[in-house]
Amino acid sequence: MNASLNDPHAQEDSPEDTAIHEPRLWRDNGWTARVIKNEDDDGWAVEMVKQGEPEPALVGPWTMGRDKKNPKPLDTAAFNTLVKTASEVLRRHEQQLHALLHQQLTVTAAQGPVSVTLDIMPDDDDPHALLTAEDEAGEQLAQVRVAAGFKLNRASATAWIDSGFAKPR
Repeated sequence: MNASLNDPHAQEDSPEDTAIHEPRLWRDNGWTARVIKNEDDDGWAVEMVKQGEPEPALVGPWTMGRDKKNPKPLDTAAFNTLVKTASEVLRRHEQQLHALLHQQLTVTAAQGPVSVTLDIMPDDDDPHALLTAEDEAGEQLAQVRVAAGFKLNRASATAWIDSGFAKPR
């Protein structure tokens, strides 16, 4: 009988946790590299998928082997390079998404510098944004809910402050 069935604290490796080191499939450290046929030509491609993600983080060309017909086998060095590259792609994507969803600028108002931020909530059912004003000490002056498509710029921030933080139309 399997010991893990009797021990509730025993952990079995899930299929995604099991390391695989095959010529066309490597899985390790939360990543899977798979060498696939390139649909656009006679060559090969490699896709990198982060564990738990439905889509590859990276798909790129893969080197042909010595016979010029089959792909070069994956190895530790190639896998580590692919993990590093795919991780950088994900990091850049996250930074770009953050920049799209979080905007901030500072305007000079009668009460001094005011930091205005727009945080977009991309909800499928209720997309919206929060427009927030803080003084230079970081104290919140106002916060209103606005449409997700609200355009934050110096003119809109100044107009909001000048209106006494009335909800923009």
